[in-house]
Amino acid sequence: QVQLVESGGGLVQPGGSLRLSCAASGTIFSINTMGWYRQAPGKEREWVASITSDDSTNYTNSVKGRFTISRDNAKKTLYLQMNSLKPEDTAVYYCNAGWVITVGGKNKYNVWGQGTQVTVSS
Repeated sequence: QVQLVESGGGLVQPGGSLRLSCAASGTIFSINTMGWYRQAPGKEREWVASITSDDSTNYTNSVKGRFTISRDNAKKTLYLQMNSLKPEDTAVYYCNAGWVITVGGKNKYNVWGQGTQVTVSS
């Protein structure tokens, strides 16, 4: 069983910052690419940022220069540092693990967390 649990969401004023965390648990041997996605009310879920196992990162254009994705493999934790937040960043943020290899040698694909709410409002 592999689980992802997000934390760190909340209410913040425009221009403020938040740091999201995503802790992976279970009998995990390794996790390949991980990413953050978000879903605003009435909209489809969209990709925000991703990071590979060798720390190569990519961002959607709307968050470049404001968000930073990182990971701590020893702690099996993914982070998203969000600065200069805007009201349009309001959404439920989801953590994703694209490919997980368990200690038993099984492959788990496309594992999702339950999401954490981020609200940017004055």
